[in-house]
Amino acid sequence: MNDEHRRIRHEAVTEFRYSLVAELANPYLSTSEVSALIRAKAAVDHEIPYTGVRRLSEACIRKWLYAYRRHGRAGLEPKMRRDAGRCRSLNASETALLISELEKHPQLAATTVLARLRREGRIYGEISSSSLSRLVCSSGLRREQRRQAAEQQQQLKFQFFSPLECVQADCMHAFAVPDESGKRRKAVLLAFIDDATRRILYTSFAWSERSLDFEAGIKHILSAHGRIGRLYVDNGAAFVSSQTRRIADSLGLLLIHSRPYTPRGRGKIERFFRTARSQFFRAVDPESVTGLADLQVRFRSWVESEYHRTPHRGLEGATPLDLWLSRASQIVALEPGIDLQRLFCHEISRKVYRDSTVTLDGVLYEVPSSLVGERITLHFDPRVPAGRRRMTILVDGAECGTARVVDSYANTRVRRTNLHKDLAAELDEQEGEQPDEPRASSPLDASLAASALPPLEPPPAEPEEDQDE
Repeated sequence: MNDEHRRIRHEAVTEFRYSLVAELANPYLSTSEVSALIRAKAAVDHEIPYTGVRRLSEACIRKWLYAYRRHGRAGLEPKMRRDAGRCRSLNASETALLISELEKHPQLAATTVLARLRREGRIYGEISSSSLSRLVCSSGLRREQRRQAAEQQQQLKFQFFSPLECVQADCMHAFAVPDESGKRRKAVLLAFIDDATRRILYTSFAWSERSLDFEAGIKHILSAHGRIGRLYVDNGAAFVSSQTRRIADSLGLLLIHSRPYTPRGRGKIERFFRTARSQFFRAVDPESVTGLADLQVRFRSWVESEYHRTPHRGLEGATPLDLWLSRASQIVALEPGIDLQRLFCHEISRKVYRDSTVTLDGVLYEVPSSLVGERITLHFDPRVPAGRRRMTILVDGAECGTARVVDSYANTRVRRTNLHKDLAAELDEQEGEQPDEPRASSPLDASLAASALPPLEPPPAEPEEDQDE
């Protein structure tokens, strides 16, 4: 506990004591009335600052009353111990050694540091956990405080030299614009900035922070510019998806997350958002924007025509576009054999039901019946609507067919004699039937054919009677 915290605590305790005895110091009250008030105050619970709910004795209240009558409010201030801030269980040298080791190792707890010093034979005194806690708090060396102090010392200005060596990405909430139904919703801007040249590599507006938009930005930069050295982001919802991490690992892309509540490391993208707010968003009338597409066109026009062509103070007066062009030869190109369309597909594991189906995003898909009971991996493009996806099936890394949306009506025509036969092959065989084979021409014939009943035959004709008879 530092001096400021101690002062605030003493003021709160003094104010509580004053509110308790100020009424008792009224000179117009008789001795019996004061005693009755003291008994009444001692019979109820009180919320004491930094202590909790307690019930005070009559002697304690009388002691505070006498101190107030003699010294005023100063007599109600809590008295500090003469050994406050010092540990009586350890001598001065051992206390100084413990404090020094705590400052050197901010990531370690005080109990861990004390146990290590005892094993090394550098501290012999016995100290309780409560005494150790008071010593650490009075010295301002709690682990959170030591971590914050170490991070502030390690915050150094950095800037890369080559384009795409480091790319920063973040989201910013803009003003509300109308959606497809005419309802106004807040637009969210996703932006990628090159650390070395401050060029904006990709921007998009959406209604929320989504990992799909973040992956689309990475894909655009890789295909349009080149390989990214490292990608520096925060811990927002759009940047912590397991699918995004898997894609980054497959590309050899280093995805770095900053420490929570530490925006100083992402100063370049934060500074761009500040410039965008002051120069673009404040100059745009929100009522004139018709939707996300309109806002996107306006924002990209401002980025390309003004931001990229304005001298930047952090670039020693150069513009982001000029510095990008002067260092473009240092960009590492993406290998021509890399299939980005396939790499940016998602993979998810599912177990096949007994009816040869799996469920994904609320849609039922059918797979080969030989995979019933197996756990398979579905490889699909998440940007394609769920009802139109054609997903590749992987078992132990090997492709073994595709999954299609279940067509319940088509399944009524499939023969179920061979459970290990692929459903797609069964349908293909039915589509390739000979044209001269009889087909059901009506719902009645179809139902008879499905139930394997013979067709109805007309009744035999009765013999004609003899005219002569």
